[in-house]
Amino acid sequence: MTKSSIAIVAASFVLFAPGLRAQTMTGATPPPPEVDVLASAVSAISRMHMDAFSDSTLWEAAIDGLIGALNDPYAELFTPVEAEAWEEDTTGNYSGIGLQITLLNDEITVTAVFRGFPANEHGISVGDVIVGVNQHDASEWGTGMAADSIRGPVGTDVLVKIKRVGYEQPIGFEITRAEVHVPAVNYGVLESDIGYVIMDRVARNAAREMSDALGELGSRKGLILDLRRNPGGFLDESLMLADLFLKPGSTLASTVQRTPGGSAEAPEVDSFQDRWPQLVPNLPIVILVDEFTASGAEILAGALQDYDRAIILGQRTFGKGVVQTVMNLPYGRRLRFTTGSWMTPLGRSLQRARDRQMMPFPEDVDTLPTITTAQGRALVNGGGIFPDLVIRDDTLRTAEQDFLRVATEAEFPLGLRIAEFGFEVAAVRREAGAAASVTASEFDNFVTDLVAEGLNAEWVVDPVVRDYLLWRGKMAVAQRMNDIGAEADFRTERDPVLTEAIRLLQAASSQADLFQAVDSRPTPARGPTGG
Repeated sequence: MTKSSIAIVAASFVLFAPGLRAQTMTGATPPPPEVDVLASAVSAISRMHMDAFSDSTLWEAAIDGLIGALNDPYAELFTPVEAEAWEEDTTGNYSGIGLQITLLNDEITVTAVFRGFPANEHGISVGDVIVGVNQHDASEWGTGMAADSIRGPVGTDVLVKIKRVGYEQPIGFEITRAEVHVPAVNYGVLESDIGYVIMDRVARNAAREMSDALGELGSRKGLILDLRRNPGGFLDESLMLADLFLKPGSTLASTVQRTPGGSAEAPEVDSFQDRWPQLVPNLPIVILVDEFTASGAEILAGALQDYDRAIILGQRTFGKGVVQTVMNLPYGRRLRFTTGSWMTPLGRSLQRARDRQMMPFPEDVDTLPTITTAQGRALVNGGGIFPDLVIRDDTLRTAEQDFLRVATEAEFPLGLRIAEFGFEVAAVRREAGAAASVTASEFDNFVTDLVAEGLNAEWVVDPVVRDYLLWRGKMAVAQRMNDIGAEADFRTERDPVLTEAIRLLQAASSQADLFQAVDSRPTPARGPTGG
């Protein structure tokens, strides 16, 4: 299957549903009597029930009941607003000018400008403060109102007025809105000369962004692909991502899918083959996962694990191995429901059974079957990706938990103040052309400001709390400077999964070395019963 046909076929899992609707509307078979019964029931209740209900409320309830009868925890009806939010979350696309804003020091501050989009092309910079949109004063607005006002149909104009350091008067930019894509892939190089790639979702263009990242990273000692908290996304993008790392001819995944109008007892089985040249064929790879890694991210991790192409570190993944159809309904609504399932190249079904509240059903994981890879590694076949090396994420220490609880109960805006601190220090570092860091005097001034604003001084003299605040501050600076490498280096202070990945790659010169290093460690339990 070619690159384009993979995209077309896989995308049909999301897009074929409107055809079903057309078939029903234009077919010769009349609707079943239940349709008339339901419509009559809605009409009677709307006209005669002792409590007044609108037709729309009753139809919403009827649809909710229909979805509930499916016993499908992933089925959902989207309102027009929810559908728009879902579209942006899954694709990274929206119509606007291409910037990120945050309320810092009570001002709507530009904290990121996306390259190649109108805001960047017009010269808006990180640190600019938005004080007006069109003819409206935005100085008292929140970020939600500002974002809604700046966004609009592609091709229309918006006047954005900004306050900038060094200028006495606001500067106005007349900007034509465009289709904006928020990148799903971010990358950098660690001090140990290891490439580090974070992919936070499997959005449109994720495979292209990954290919570009691998090209930019060049020849490194190894690669860490961080898929933690990645909820997945588009199946075709997942397949193309796996295609980047595997040899041509490899099976990327397979699906068991009911065709429109076909029998549920005779589903169609499709497999997808690798046809692209393999990138970074000799680069040792470690993939990081956790319990929130799901769907398309599991397809990628599962394919590389099946082919012995990567070591998986972290915790058992979510286990969402279903194909979902998103169907356009009248009046801007969308219906999402399950139409099939997918399997890894070795035939592992990664679907983990859950109830309607998304809680996994109890199980004895030690009884789950295994599948053997070409190199003789045993992989668990029981829902989700089981890491080759189980490592728990770091948890907050007791003093840190108590400190955060007290700050929350006092309604102290700690997260906001840390973000503001990171933004201010990052601006100083950028101006000096320096790397992300926090000096002792900068941190002391920050803590002093926190106390002056009302934070109890007894807490910030605790060395455990001070270490935590300093770490949060360094992370905020690196994030505001968009320095993925520095952020990862700071993260290792409290991230045992990332730290172990770096340690393994530093000691390895090949993928085989990684497997040997992991195999030489004590074999961890698969996990507690029911967990």
